[in-house]
Amino acid sequence: MILITNDDGIVAPGIKALVEVASQFGEVLVVAPDSPQSGQGHAITLNNPLKLRKVDIFEGIDAYECSGTPVDCVKLAKNVLLKGKKIDLCVSGINHGANSSINIIYSGTMSAAMEASIEGIDSIGFSLLDFSFEADFEAAKFYIKKIISSVLNQPMQDCKLWNVNIPACGLDEIKGIKVCRQGNGTWVEEFQEGIDPRGEKYYWLTGKFVSYENDDLDNDINALKNNYVSIVPSGHDLTHYAQIKNLKYLENI
Repeated sequence: MILITNDDGIVAPGIKALVEVASQFGEVLVVAPDSPQSGQGHAITLNNPLKLRKVDIFEGIDAYECSGTPVDCVKLAKNVLLKGKKIDLCVSGINHGANSSINIIYSGTMSAAMEASIEGIDSIGFSLLDFSFEADFEAAKFYIKKIISSVLNQPMQDCKLWNVNIPACGLDEIKGIKVCRQGNGTWVEEFQEGIDPRGEKYYWLTGKFVSYENDDLDNDINALKNNYVSIVPSGHDLTHYAQIKNLKYLENI
């Protein structure tokens, strides 16, 4: 069983492309948000009841839209819809836009995959570096098929979460796959100020991404810039191990 989810919503072209690929490998179940949930990170719904509604969107595929977040979708799929059934792989995406570098922290796409990995399920988040609703997913589908096939034939071991980003270019322009680390970068943020029709002030978040990397191809930022598909083995342990020894003095204050 392959579980499919996303954060762009169940009608997004990206998840349709992912269903087309994943369904070639056997039984799939789609559980995705009923509306866009980009930037939700690992949010879960606690103060409102969650709703699941079966929808006929993908021919011959069981699919449900969920009123909650991407992480809610995974939790409901595992604990309600597939209770007691083995999930061989969870795939999330195909996200419209990059989830490389620090973007993994904010990404609903990656948080959904991360939630599945916390449950011990092999999980992959797929993103295409194209925000357009009319994005061309053909090159992405080519590489996603290869990656899914590889994982199903050789399941993940210690690391249960992969962050896969695909450059927005033609298949003949992609140079291959780079397995690499998360690049060092951040968002330089600004808030555009405006006045709504009621005369009340509002703020709209904008900004630009800044890379702190040199030209090496050992990170996802530069791998993507050079037209490689990047695969970053990821996790959910946020411990900064190098600092444990340095901070031992705090035990004696």
